Amino acid sequence: LNGLYNEGEVSAVEIAQIAQFAENVYFGKPSGLMDQMASSVGGFITIDFADEKHPVIDSVKFDFTKSGHALCIVDTKGNHADLTPEYAAIPVEMKSVAAFFGKKVLREITKEQLLENICAVREKCSDRAVLRALHFFDDNERVGKEASALSEGDFDAFLSLINESGDSSFKYLQNIYASSAPNEQGLSLALYLAKQALGGEGACRVHGGGFAGTIQAFVPEKKLEAFKAEMERVFGEGSCYVLSIRPVGGVQIDL
Repeated sequence: LNGLYNEGEVSAVEIAQIAQFAENVYFGKPSGLMDQMASSVGGFITIDFADEKHPVIDSVKFDFTKSGHALCIVDTKGNHADLTPEYAAIPVEMKSVAAFFGKKVLREITKEQLLENICAVREKCSDRAVLRALHFFDDNERVGKEASALSEGDFDAFLSLINESGDSSFKYLQNIYASSAPNEQGLSLALYLAKQALGGEGACRVHGGGFAGTIQAFVPEKKLEAFKAEMERVFGEGSCYVLSIRPVGGVQIDL
């Protein structure tokens, strides 16, 4: 549409914002901008959303083809149909912690402020809200470390941080399965099986918003065939997608 009707003048950032609007208003899912922005811009990037209308995007120079790993996305075939309340609870709870301090969002306070007032915040906002806020602070810090590791060519450090982030998502953000449907834990099972198949190498974590759907795994090329076979044995043929990371996002190819 951008190429056919707008002479390619709509920026990757605005395309992502349009996508978010459609998802929020027409689909009814209270999504943020991260996934849309990553898709429209492409490559390894960091995004600062302090000003959502004008996010700051930095490119991270790293050649994934030389890492000796493949990026796999495993579809556990979970159903997202009834999960909007679970997704929506995350920003609501995080903002409730910020509101305790008279702020709108968590980036306006510090982790130290939260820990100093943790007893009162627990009572006012709930333990889960506190845990989710703590995940927010720690994972924001990890982003900078991950970008630095890639820039310095330290892929092992990057993988370690991916595993840390995934562990924090499971324990503290708590977006691996829906509290309303504890018997359905496809992501939990996929993460366990992935760790077994990786045998201490690579990395794996939840992919996207969580609660159902997909995990991502960085798989050593020597283990890729066996990893893919194991995932598809459990979740069905075609459930393990082997992806590449291209340096560009949405593009129009003129023939």
